[in-house]
Amino acid sequence: MTATETIAALATAPGQSGVGIIRLSGPKAINIAKSICPSLKNIEPRQTYFCHFNDVNNDIVDEGLLIYFKAPYSFTGEDVIELQAHGSPIVLDILLDTAINQGARLARPGEFSERAFLNNKIDLAQAEAIADLIESGTETAARMASRSLQGKFSEYIHGLVDQLIHLRMYVEASIDFPEEEIDFLQDETISLSLNEIEQSFNEIQQKATQGSLIKDGMNLVIAGRPNAGKSSLLNALAGYESAIVTDIPGTTRDVLKEKIQIDGMPVHLIDTAGIRDAIDAVEQEGIRRAMQHIEKADHTLWIYDAKTANSIEELKKEMDFPQMKVAVTYIRNKIDTINETPEKISEEHIAISAKQNSGIDLLRQHLKNIMGYHGPEQGEFLARRRHLDALKRAAIHLEKGKIALHVSKAGELLAEELRLMQNCLSEITGEFSSDDLLGKIFSSFCIGK
Repeated sequence: MTATETIAALATAPGQSGVGIIRLSGPKAINIAKSICPSLKNIEPRQTYFCHFNDVNNDIVDEGLLIYFKAPYSFTGEDVIELQAHGSPIVLDILLDTAINQGARLARPGEFSERAFLNNKIDLAQAEAIADLIESGTETAARMASRSLQGKFSEYIHGLVDQLIHLRMYVEASIDFPEEEIDFLQDETISLSLNEIEQSFNEIQQKATQGSLIKDGMNLVIAGRPNAGKSSLLNALAGYESAIVTDIPGTTRDVLKEKIQIDGMPVHLIDTAGIRDAIDAVEQEGIRRAMQHIEKADHTLWIYDAKTANSIEELKKEMDFPQMKVAVTYIRNKIDTINETPEKISEEHIAISAKQNSGIDLLRQHLKNIMGYHGPEQGEFLARRRHLDALKRAAIHLEKGKIALHVSKAGELLAEELRLMQNCLSEITGEFSSDDLLGKIFSSFCIGK
């Protein structure tokens, strides 16, 4: 990429601070820097200069530091200037306006990272890791985002792509030179290579799943009839009284959200209104919102009063969850009132007492199991949902490739499935991607990064 425009933006958080940074990137960066700092006659790369900062009228507005990173040895691969001023919003606005007046334009969200990607300074997974590092909410997430930024995730993907390319070369060469009269489909090398690719792929998919769970966590909805103990369960999982608990049915009218962690896995808890045939318009709206969240959740805890002794079959029929395609665990609550002990009745049925905080650790372990979470120590890098989607599609092509080899005995189909699988993997690093995808990704970044 050869940029013809110079971009400028505030690189530090808006608001008052000790230091604020204006960043410029592009062919005019050095000339703009000289106009803002006219006392500097010669600016050498990778040197720090103390100088006065002037506005468009050449009046001094502040003093601070200037650093010049010459292309291609910069974050974006272009000439980059950083002006480190005092963190006054007014001063920073004046400096930014001066840069724009001198020929720069305001950067779009994520445009610095986008230019770094387009100039091959980082790949797409590393670019996303920058945003993930900035937004990380836990120490574990920050460490894993840092590993992704250093290229750990990309390293795994590139290794697998190299395996695919090697196999594709062998398969396609065999197709292109049939005169050699070699039945390559019977060659054990093909089968062994495909098995090795599958093993490598499964390892990456497992690590990416862990990385996605640490980044995004799970959306967990607590639902059920009024007075079943939904808010008590929310409080038990959160560890404090977040929701109001009373014996009056219909206390919760709206959706209540809480974010917790289970051994480093973020969990977005959503307490919903009790589901029943309501007459009150406000309660009806709460129930409608509850059903919306149930349909979108990663998992739902359907909680019921143990004294009602509903069977799982009755509960399933009552809520029609199979038709909604919702993953559900049924929580038999208030077991303390009938002298039962907490237990995992089945893979989808757990007995607890939310009020007595009995069986909550059992439930936490169950939630980790259903999400396939093995703890932060098992994660090596962060992954996004789009990465999991690309891996899911790659898995489909891998399975079709195995069928083409072992069942259909069709070399052309095998070659095509390997090619499509490679494209899916290359979407992760950005070697194979659409402009629409790039625009969507970088527009979610903060301005100045």
